[in-house]
Amino acid sequence: MPSFKIDTSSAVVFVATPPTKKLKNAKTGEVAIDHETGATMMTVGLLVSDEGEGNLYQVAIPQTGVPEGLAPGMPVSVVGLKARDWENEFNGQKRHGISFRAVAITAGA
Repeated sequence: MPSFKIDTSSAVVFVATPPTKKLKNAKTGEVAIDHETGATMMTVGLLVSDEGEGNLYQVAIPQTGVPEGLAPGMPVSVVGLKARDWENEFNGQKRHGISFRAVAITAGA
């Protein structure tokens, strides 16, 4: 499925939740891996505020693109943020949504 670039150049972005390892399978504890770099994938909650509206996004980022010491409330910049729609079937029920992925986060706005 295609992905779409998200322009955050005019947005204010803050860390909402600190980085955690992204799980590929919650039952087994298998961690997601970036297929391009082999790096462990992390999930970071980001609050993106732009044009008077704020949204919380759970963003997947390779661990190599996540700086040490990220904490809630810190202003950050996001490099290469993209959105992709997804759909799957689980236990006979179709599910869908939008996933967010970035190349990296840099501390400071």
